[in-house]
Formats: sequence, C-alpha cells, structure tokens
Amino acid sequence: MLNVIKKPFIWIGAILSYIQNHFKAMLFVLLVILIFGSIGEDKLDTPNLSVIKIEGEITKVDDILENIDKAIKDERIKGVLLHVDSPGGALAPSIELSMAVKRLALKKPVVAYAAGSMTSGSYYASIWSNYIIANPGAFIGSIGVLFQAPNVSELAKKLGISEQIITAGEYKQMGTFTREWTPKERGALKELIDDAYGLFIKDVALARGLDATKPESFANARVFIAEKALHVKLIDEVGSIAEAKAKLIELSGVQTAIWEKPDAVDKWMKKLESSSKLPIFNLMGYLK
Repeated sequence: MLNVIKKPFIWIGAILSYIQNHFKAMLFVLLVILIFGSIGEDKLDTPNLSVIKIEGEITKVDDILENIDKAIKDERIKGVLLHVDSPGGALAPSIELSMAVKRLALKKPVVAYAAGSMTSGSYYASIWSNYIIANPGAFIGSIGVLFQAPNVSELAKKLGISEQIITAGEYKQMGTFTREWTPKERGALKELIDDAYGLFIKDVALARGLDATKPESFANARVFIAEKALHVKLIDEVGSIAEAKAKLIELSGVQTAIWEKPDAVDKWMKKLESSSKLPIFNLMGYLK
C-alpha cells in the first residue's frame, strides 16, 4: 500500500529532476522551435509595410526610436503604421518620439492609429503622422503638462527625521518633497510648466493646422472621445485598424501589402521581460 502511495511522488520527482538537469537544453530546443516555426511561406516575401507600437507609459523609448530609425533607413519599407495605446508619460521622451516620427513622415507615409488611448505624450508623439485614425472608443488629447511631488514634511516630523542641506542657488531645492514650496519656487515651477505647455500647444497647432492662439478649443488638458476629437481636428478619421491599414496601403502606393512581422525570439523575450517587471512610477515632468 505504501509503495502505491509513493509511486506518483517518485514520478513527479523524476520529472522535476529531469527539467532541472536539462533546463538549458530544453530552452534551446524551445528557441529553435520558435525560430523555425515562425518561418513560413510568407517570410519568403520581402515586407514593404511596417508596424511600430507605442504602448504603455512613455519613459524609456530607445527601442521605439531604434525601430523608427530602422524604418527610415530600410528602402524596402514603403510605409509605417504607428499603433498607439498609451496614456502618455515623461515630457522629453515624448518629444523625442515626436521628432523621430516627423523625420519618418518626411521619408515615407505614416498613419497613426489610436487603438485605445492617444493622450498626452502619446498624442504628442503622433502629431506629425501623415494621417491619424482613431478607434470609435479611443480617448484623444489631454494636451497639458503636469508637475507634482509629494509633501512628506508632516510624516518626517512624526518620525523625528530632519534634513541638513547646503545649496548654491536660490532655486536648487525647487520641487523638494520634504517641505512646503515657497511662493517664489511655486512661481518658478509654474513658469516652467507654462513654457512646456506652450511648446506642446505650438507643436500640435503647427502639425494639425490649428490656431495656437485659441488652445481652449483643443487643449486645456481636455480628453475627447474619438468623434469629438475629429470635430476639433485632432484626428483625421474615426475607424478601425483595418481602415488604418487600408489608408497606409493607399498612401504608400504598394500593389500588394506585405506586413513586416516581429522576430519570434524577440517577441518571446519581450513578453518574458515584461512579465517580470514591477510597475515604476515617476511623479515629475509628465505630460497630462
């Protein structure tokens, strides 16, 4: 009777031991299957259209910039679909993406598709596309700038924590979270945010043919549903991903659309990487 009970555990132990001892070999076999399994007849055709995704919070954009530069240099790629679903993020990376998309659009047609959210920094990144189409349920806009930091002075007092600081420059501690900001600091921060907001409005107005002197009609950090975004000219059309692809095919002039597919190994590795990450929150210098 005891042997009967032990038998399943012996088998489980043997399986776990095998996996542990042959993990690298099994991983190698999996990668080989992914690589060769992704090679079908369609891979024999040279892609002429590409999809670049802007998804999630905009903080680190090196990979997206690399994909944009690759699309610019690849003469076989005749057009790019910018697939956007992002609430925005940090100011500087959003502008970096915007300038990169502008360079790309000068070389070949770019159609931006708002799949979910094209707001704040992700809208900034998309404005220089040749054409913008939004899902009927997409959120568009949120043209504004946010700067915030916590004030933990009361908590520090309760914990008996004080700070010793030596600074040079009246505004060196501007934005600190260990005390209340002074009126002069608040004024300087407001000026900084107003300058960033003015830059945002100017670029959107220039790219979309809007009146920069009347930002209340399209900006003010207001978020629009797709149909209303169309009314204020933040987008060009309300439609589906299929219509966005059809528009790019039209603008690019390709006879037969062959879409570039992501490398299977890279796709698998990115999924593995994203599943192991914890959310990171940066409270300063964000578009809103």
